[in-house]
Amino acid sequence: MKALRSFAVRAALPEELGVLMTIAMNLRWSWDAEAVDLFRWGDPEAWEAAGHDPVKMLGLVAPERFTELTEDGPFMGFLADVEESLTSYMEEPRWFQSKDEPALRTVAYFSPEFGVSEALPVYSGGLGVLAGDHLKAASDLGVPMVGVGLLYHQGYFKQRLNADGWQLEYYPQLDPHAMPLVLQTDDDGSPLRIDVDLAGIRCAAQIWLAQVGRVPLLLLDSDIEENDDEERRITDRLYGGGTEHRLRQEILLGIGGVRALRAAGFDPDVFHSNEGHAGFLGLERIRQLVMEEGLDFQSALEAVRATTVFTTHTPVPAGIDVYETELMERYFDAFAKECDVPLDDLLALGQSHSVPAVELEETFNMALLGFRVAGRANAVSKLHGVVSRTIFGDLWPEIPSNEVPIGAITNGVHTATWLGPEMSEILNRRLSPGWAEAGNARWERVREVTDAEIWRERERARERLVYFVRARLRQQLLARGVSEAETAWTEEVFDPGVLTVGFARRFAQYKRGSLLLADPERLRSLLLSGDRPIQFVFAGKAHPLDDGGKAMIQALVHFASDPELRNRFAFLEDYDMEVARVLCQGSDVWLNNPRRPLEACGTSGMKAAINGALNCSVLDGWWDEVYDGRNGWAIGTDDVYDDDEYQDRVEASALYDLLEREIAPRFYDRAEGPVPRRWVERIKASIASLGSFVSADRMVRDYVDTLYEPAARQATALSWEDFKGARDLAAWKSRLLDAWDDVQVLDVEGEQRPAEVGEERDVVARVRLGRLTTDDVLVQMVHGRVGANGELLEPAVTEMEPDGAEEGVSRYAGRFKTDKAGLYGYAVRVVPAHKDLNNPMYLGVLTWA
Repeated sequence: MKALRSFAVRAALPEELGVLMTIAMNLRWSWDAEAVDLFRWGDPEAWEAAGHDPVKMLGLVAPERFTELTEDGPFMGFLADVEESLTSYMEEPRWFQSKDEPALRTVAYFSPEFGVSEALPVYSGGLGVLAGDHLKAASDLGVPMVGVGLLYHQGYFKQRLNADGWQLEYYPQLDPHAMPLVLQTDDDGSPLRIDVDLAGIRCAAQIWLAQVGRVPLLLLDSDIEENDDEERRITDRLYGGGTEHRLRQEILLGIGGVRALRAAGFDPDVFHSNEGHAGFLGLERIRQLVMEEGLDFQSALEAVRATTVFTTHTPVPAGIDVYETELMERYFDAFAKECDVPLDDLLALGQSHSVPAVELEETFNMALLGFRVAGRANAVSKLHGVVSRTIFGDLWPEIPSNEVPIGAITNGVHTATWLGPEMSEILNRRLSPGWAEAGNARWERVREVTDAEIWRERERARERLVYFVRARLRQQLLARGVSEAETAWTEEVFDPGVLTVGFARRFAQYKRGSLLLADPERLRSLLLSGDRPIQFVFAGKAHPLDDGGKAMIQALVHFASDPELRNRFAFLEDYDMEVARVLCQGSDVWLNNPRRPLEACGTSGMKAAINGALNCSVLDGWWDEVYDGRNGWAIGTDDVYDDDEYQDRVEASALYDLLEREIAPRFYDRAEGPVPRRWVERIKASIASLGSFVSADRMVRDYVDTLYEPAARQATALSWEDFKGARDLAAWKSRLLDAWDDVQVLDVEGEQRPAEVGEERDVVARVRLGRLTTDDVLVQMVHGRVGANGELLEPAVTEMEPDGAEEGVSRYAGRFKTDKAGLYGYAVRVVPAHKDLNNPMYLGVLTWA
């Protein structure tokens, strides 16, 4: 029987405690230790029963307990302090407000998932947690931002393992009315709604608001009565359903998200697509400019490109959403008509054409759409930038791979969210108040901490992890129907004094979660060593359709089931942000062993590093750019073999060697007393060298300075005077591309005699520009050391200056300095140039001498 009418019910709080709900409804509590202490103090049993969700907890507290709290002077005083802290946080100027004349008005940050807190379970793993940390850091820095995502009523799946260790998935129904969400309404109080067209079917969606500190997060929800059942199910599960279901979700996220921003009163000047899932946002913005501003399609595309940032997280083509052309035609035929453009031209934005490494031409690729509608694109680590420029380089076929216009901003993690209480205590005593949210931590001051103090912190954190593992294993067994008596052994699982290695992440096959099982007997000897034992704790989920990932989990569970080994080896079910926090904070070593170079970044090791855990990782993702030989360990080398099985054997052996010969001996070296001095020395080196780098504050500042503000300035330039700049740029591009085949470098003059380091050389080039002018191009010298095959190694680029023209041929002159010994060389090229072109390589054309 269904209810005729329904309405939300919230906890009834005494007036004196009303601010408790205000604090609970702002997700800043999820990284504010004092707010968490406040709720725990309010009712410890309700806090645990609610799974550390304050909104749910307040609904569980008995009225008489609320009365007691109003009469508890210390509690009321603490409540006032937490309220004052939140008010100050929301109102005081932050880093962004201190910038000189910031160009940015608002960034709209789109992502298919957001990992802000377990209380808002609309995330699956790294991509979502990164998005949540991005919003939190933007809030801390005062960056004007609004997030856009979907509200999944079943979230991502909950994980359980059967008796044989095989992953099972189940999907509990979420109640948004019992979550830290506010339904947005019109002036008349009715739910605020937008709609999208899905192949001729109207799908409406309401908008929920989650407040993430100073940053609002809009979540679209299609599960409303006016939709048919199929449309209601669009926002059912994260990464669930078949191909068409995913397409419908991404239309709602991208197209619906842009409409939701407008409906909710937001007017962003920069749009950031976190991965290709939200790529349709660019198409909707083009449609709006065509229909409302009268721009033609190409001019609208230029205006959208100028204001769009695209971040790729994908290191392999198989990780990209791809749709058949027939499916796209059904869903976008009417949309193309509204954009006043042939459907083929619209779909060309996502088709591969000359990019065979990505997909076949007859499919529509969301990553390609992301690159083509964004004027600025980045990967999420330096090495991932190299990989991305290789994968997608054919989008710019004439451009050298090192100059393909895909930059790199290495991911970071939100310090206040991931820093454990133990390390926080140490740093709080040495840094200024509020340092974790202020983005001004001097991490190098950890070197001033005594070895004994660091070691006490690490022992406390490890002990907390051990108790967590015991409780979690017991819960897992009880959930499978095991009797209380049969769970008794979990009370002695793990040892607070033993070297503890953590591994927690998505179980995709390239991440090699079971690599440690390559030599079971060697692993057994590590676990059971009498003087230098090691214990391992694993957690993570495999995608529901990834049987290979599930098989890795099963192999670990089977190994852990050996009664002789189960006290030293454990797999924890249902990996989420809570499990991640405890493991990152309590492990001594953080293990990461993907196949290089398939890890785009891998931020779990960053979370461990700020807590004093030492990374033991393949040189991939972020670790490749910061490992210095003293701040952790590298598994193997940066060699990549064609034979995956051989590479696995080599790196498994290297991992065992590190554990046996370097890591365990260093941890158990107590030659100078009870504190392992050499181990603590490496902890200090890790925190001092990595702390600032791994911070999401650093990451967001990089986005603001190198992507957001330049995009905002270009947006202003192109939209001025009825988008005259966008129209002019589109017309110039069309003219330039049409005439580019006319461009020729006729000859180059320059000395070839031997030179001394530091000597200057003059070069003259004669260039035929045809229908173009000197204002349309730049002529550049590219010079540097020459490799064995004649290639320029790490070349510098120097612009040449126009030096007259004769009979349609332009003369250019330039000078460079030979700054390195050895074989030196140069080349000359012509590239496009326009005042509103943010990167001359973006057009994908150049002419070499």
